[in-house]
Amino acid sequence: MNKKMVFSTLGQLTLSEAALMTLPLIVALIYGEIKVAASFLIAIGIALTVGVTLYAIFKTENKVIYAKEGFIIVAFGWIIMSLIGALPFVLSGDIPSYVDAFFETVSGFTTTGASILRNVEALSRGGLFWRSFTHWVGGMGVLVFIMAILPSISDRSIHIMRAEMPGPIVGKIVPRARETARILYVIYFAMTVLEVVLLLIGGMPLFESVIHSFGTAGTGGFGAKGDSIASYSPYLQWVITVFMFLFGVNFNIYYLLLMKKVRSVVKSTEFWAYFGITAAATAIICANILPTFDNFGDALRASAFQVSSIITTTGYSTVDFNLWPTLSKTVLLCLMFIGACAGSTGGGFKVTRVVIVFKAIKQELKRLTHPRSVSVAKFEGKSLDRVTLNGVNAYLALYTFSFIGIVLMISFEPFNFETTFSAALSCFNNIGPGIGAVGPMGSFADYTGFSKIILSFAMLFGRLEIYPLLIALTPSTWTKK
Repeated sequence: MNKKMVFSTLGQLTLSEAALMTLPLIVALIYGEIKVAASFLIAIGIALTVGVTLYAIFKTENKVIYAKEGFIIVAFGWIIMSLIGALPFVLSGDIPSYVDAFFETVSGFTTTGASILRNVEALSRGGLFWRSFTHWVGGMGVLVFIMAILPSISDRSIHIMRAEMPGPIVGKIVPRARETARILYVIYFAMTVLEVVLLLIGGMPLFESVIHSFGTAGTGGFGAKGDSIASYSPYLQWVITVFMFLFGVNFNIYYLLLMKKVRSVVKSTEFWAYFGITAAATAIICANILPTFDNFGDALRASAFQVSSIITTTGYSTVDFNLWPTLSKTVLLCLMFIGACAGSTGGGFKVTRVVIVFKAIKQELKRLTHPRSVSVAKFEGKSLDRVTLNGVNAYLALYTFSFIGIVLMISFEPFNFETTFSAALSCFNNIGPGIGAVGPMGSFADYTGFSKIILSFAMLFGRLEIYPLLIALTPSTWTKK
């Protein structure tokens, strides 16, 4: 294993985080928050020290990155980013407890949106900006971001992209992985700017427009108000609804549209499955909650917003869906498991895997009823080989066992099963709000420090889809050549 390249890349990542923290530092200075600005300066100094030390000690000419190195860089990169990213919250006094600050930062980078804050409005402007900016950086992937801006990383860094980007099938859009990363971030940036503009047109202040665009783009859900999006106008709610849905789409779709390959988009099984699930869930919930609303328009807006928010794992809310009928809450719970498309900024099990699992089940049923027939499961017009099917099945088993383990580890807390189950689900699937005490109007503040650490790693495991952290934390990974 190329250990020098691993630690050298981690050093570059830490230096990049120091650069990223200059933005909230500038915001703090603009708003006259001297103490907050000082906290970011100290955190930047620590990041620079760690980054320079790692890069200087482990600098190497061998820049080759294989699959193992890719997994390790991604796993430890996200942990280091979160450990250092939590410092400004603690140093500024925004979040005095380091465990709480770590939870909030992990929630930001993993685009989960779960929070320990009871009063979001009390946070400094610099803190609010950094909190939401972590969503934007983590949405497409912090290592993908580094690949896009650093020319020194080997083009074999497709292994980093595969380890970090959610979904079972990740490939290069263009021959060079670095160019793929840049194309993805150009699309990502352009969509974010477009949302900012549309929110400004609707009368949302610039600071809040930027904050909510970061939260929507990263499908994270951090905002500037305690009631999330509820106090904003219907127009603003519809804008955020549409963009939540759009950021849950596989970004390869947007590249194909730019290349005018409309036929490939039209034939996308994943996209139409995602669209169909969203539309069906919205229709069911709208019909179910209609009697509790004054008119159809309000019911449709509330259901469309919440469905887009949950399936994309964004976590914004306009209503307290804890008060909705059981059918609506059950539909939302199912969407929490499904998640968005592969190659999007959303979390969850992924629509891609759901489709593949159902195709595999259909193929197996056909084989059982017609043993002599030869049936081939297809996805996106291509035959699914046994390696892909086995990979999805293995991930489903690992996903299930991991989720059960998380539920068990936090089950000693004094909450009912509904809260415990949804808390584990919301963190592991990077959703944010759950049901019960951790619903849209609640928080994770009452959990013990131990549970917050468990849930923090649940967010990391969920965002990186288990394997990178599992491989990085396995002793044999470091002992075998």
